[in-house]
Amino acid sequence: MVAPAGGGSPSRWPSDEELDIVRKNVVEISGRDAREVRVVACPYRICPLGAHIDHQGGIVTAMTINYGVLLGFVPSDDAEVVLQSGQFKGITRFRVDDLQKPIENRGNITWESYARGAVYALQNSGYDLRKGIIGYISGVNGLDSSGLSSSAAVGIAYLLALENVNDLVLSPVDNIQLDKSIENRYLGLENGILDPSAILLSRYGYLTFMDCKTASPSYVYFSELSKSQQPQGRPPFKILLAFSGLQHNLPKSRGYNMRVFECKEAARALLCASGSEDAPILRKVDPGVYEAQKCILDENLAKRAEHYFSEMKRVVKGREAWARGDLQELGQLISASGRSSIVNYECEMIQLYEILLKAPGVLGARFSGAGFRGCCLAIVESDRAEEAAAYVGAEYERSQPELVSKIPADRRVLVCEPGDSAQVILQS
Repeated sequence: MVAPAGGGSPSRWPSDEELDIVRKNVVEISGRDAREVRVVACPYRICPLGAHIDHQGGIVTAMTINYGVLLGFVPSDDAEVVLQSGQFKGITRFRVDDLQKPIENRGNITWESYARGAVYALQNSGYDLRKGIIGYISGVNGLDSSGLSSSAAVGIAYLLALENVNDLVLSPVDNIQLDKSIENRYLGLENGILDPSAILLSRYGYLTFMDCKTASPSYVYFSELSKSQQPQGRPPFKILLAFSGLQHNLPKSRGYNMRVFECKEAARALLCASGSEDAPILRKVDPGVYEAQKCILDENLAKRAEHYFSEMKRVVKGREAWARGDLQELGQLISASGRSSIVNYECEMIQLYEILLKAPGVLGARFSGAGFRGCCLAIVESDRAEEAAAYVGAEYERSQPELVSKIPADRRVLVCEPGDSAQVILQS
């Protein structure tokens, strides 16, 4: 399960300046020396292909980007956890030897819930927690990371910090399951394992393919990286993230959880028609059975199933395109994924998606995350990335001025590069 060595040098993240800011805040909270401060860097992830099929046991693709969550921390002298956020007011305090119980009312989820959820996950897996942390957590540049796995990045950051101060050595696979426990059991989300897998297993220069049925990753190297004429072997593409200004609370969203339910109902009907008693997820349905029996599904279930089976085909083709460095075909597949998300999964950010497709140098675009809020992503030619970002920003502001006004000007469209996996950084 160990990722292969990366094939190049990602754009440096976090920077020395970002690390210094986090360390300074921890010193102010804890009164400790800056040299004692450790920092967890958890990158955000994108999913170029494999939209909405992780919870059905599908095969998905992922890579991290050079933005993410930073958690600076020092060990507590006892079991107390003391935390401050760069985005939210107040200081939260609790103890790692307090028994944490799942949140029953999802409206009560706050920024501190993820820290408590990490303690809950470790407690329920039998790990002995004796020391807490004194910490400061911040999304880089205050980025509104909707659609980029911010919740998984935060959960993993707390897990890695708590494990570090308690001398617990866990594998990435262990932490993937622990983060799933935070999301599913503590917070009540129906998330799959894509987000934590991407954050913990991705490596620069590779596209991670995650089989969500077997929880096994594989890695495909971008062949054009070694041929790149750009400095430090960087790829000939960058990633645009365009934020919509649409926001709502994901756990309350009928959109996401209802579609997960509909996928399972489609699987249940198809499996029943074939005489199978397997658990109702679409990965258990043979593609031949789907083609023969899809006529029995009602309109909504038929759309969900069509998205799953067509997206699985796109992932297979995308693997081949990435391996040979064919960004044109990869981009076409990504855009087709976006269209299927609109037609068959009924995602809502259609206008932003269409603007991205028209931007100069954009090879492909689709939604990032659930597609009901947050952002869209695009793969763009490196030398046209800034031009494309300016175009998207101007066009979206012209069409949706009220939504754009909710987003800080420097965060409306970001130009990103591929990143690396989560890590704990010690003071040198």
